[in-house]
Amino acid sequence: MKKRIGLVLSVLFAAGTLLSACGQAGNNAGGGNQKDTFSVAMVTDVGGIDDKSFNQSAWEGLQKFGKDNGLEKGRGGYDYLQSSSDADYATNLNKLVRSDFDLIFGIGYLMGDAVKEVAKQNPKKHFAIVDTVVDEPNVASITFKEHEGSFLVGVVAGLMTKTNKIGFVGGMEIPLIEKFESGFRAGVKAVNPKATVEVQYAGAFDQADKGKAIASSMYASGIDIIYHAAGATGNGVFSEAKDLKKKDPNREIWVIGVDKDQAPEGEVKVGGKTYNVTLTSMVKRVDVAVYDTAKRAKEGDFPGGKTIEYGLPENGVGIAPTQDNIPENVLKTVDEWKQKIINGEIKVPTNRKEYEQFAATIK
Repeated sequence: MKKRIGLVLSVLFAAGTLLSACGQAGNNAGGGNQKDTFSVAMVTDVGGIDDKSFNQSAWEGLQKFGKDNGLEKGRGGYDYLQSSSDADYATNLNKLVRSDFDLIFGIGYLMGDAVKEVAKQNPKKHFAIVDTVVDEPNVASITFKEHEGSFLVGVVAGLMTKTNKIGFVGGMEIPLIEKFESGFRAGVKAVNPKATVEVQYAGAFDQADKGKAIASSMYASGIDIIYHAAGATGNGVFSEAKDLKKKDPNREIWVIGVDKDQAPEGEVKVGGKTYNVTLTSMVKRVDVAVYDTAKRAKEGDFPGGKTIEYGLPENGVGIAPTQDNIPENVLKTVDEWKQKIINGEIKVPTNRKEYEQFAATIK
């Protein structure tokens, strides 16, 4: 009898162990929903995380989120993959999916199609795209009112040019960069109708040599201020401006940076004295947007299927905090125009057609 009871207990114990194991396996299925930790990663476009602009700002936001939440760099924490060409976008996104990151960012307008494709293939995964809209329920789209911030640095350029010749260097000629161009031209026009803005596109975001060549031609033509919206290509604009400053320290020659405060990129030493060719920068808080979206996802409030737009009221765009080279009266005028935009008194153009309509209203 004792043997029989012992046998029954043994069977029950084995069954219980088996059921417990099955339950644990079931809890870990479906992408690790029961994980105690949250992991997040991003894929950059060809500019890379050291472009000193857009991608770098995104990576800084992700790093801050990781450190604030006790995460380590790498799988299971926070990480990034860098793309060498557009052919890498989908491949890199899928690598992060297989690594089971909870949230995956595609950084840049050019990654829109790849994010859409991979998100559709992995409907239970969470994705976010910066600078364009992907209409999928598991994708959060993050956009900015770049035209508003560009208008403000256009006001600075229009008031500070000595030659009335200003330049704009774009990366690729796409609707996103047209927002920068149109807003900037409108800002210049609003405060200095006599000034002209020469526009050139490099056709790439990762070719500093092209940026330098375009800047060389522009400065040689009498242009004294260039605003770039060209990612790492814009590094060439800074390089050319610094070279010219070295040759003639008294020459007033300026660059307006983009996406993050690029004052450090403008420093140049001549004869033991330090100059800075960065007039200001149009700051686009990609770092804040990445951080905010990751935080919401971690807290269970992932904005899938929604578009989050950052403009002047949200401090998502604006002029950089480093303002050493801008006179107080110019900064005051910038603030006045900023309030007009926030109050809806003026509508900043987002494309060339809207710019022409805006320009027609300026006497």
